[in-house]
Amino acid sequence: MRQMYDPEDAGFENEPFDLDDVLWVRGVDYLAGWRDATDAGRALVDALAAAGVDTTGFRWQASAAADGGGRLRVVLPAAAAHDVAALVRAVSRLGKAS
Repeated sequence: MRQMYDPEDAGFENEPFDLDDVLWVRGVDYLAGWRDATDAGRALVDALAAAGVDTTGFRWQASAAADGGGRLRVVLPAAAAHDVAALVRAVSRLGKAS
């Protein structure tokens, strides 16, 4: 996975070295994938905040895969994970009720 950090991101500590992180394939648009993942990360955090989830302590990292597709890594506090799970269950129940 090609690592490209969001300018607002402090990064992730203790990341192991991965040779694939430093290899680039000519003609693959990694930047487009990173931009897509960056936009997705911001949209995800904004949507969760709008739904009432406390996003304090969320960290996310945009990157691009070997094929140039965007990837997003999200780290969040356990309490927030419980809130997200409850939100998904509530939305799922709404879908089944219709």
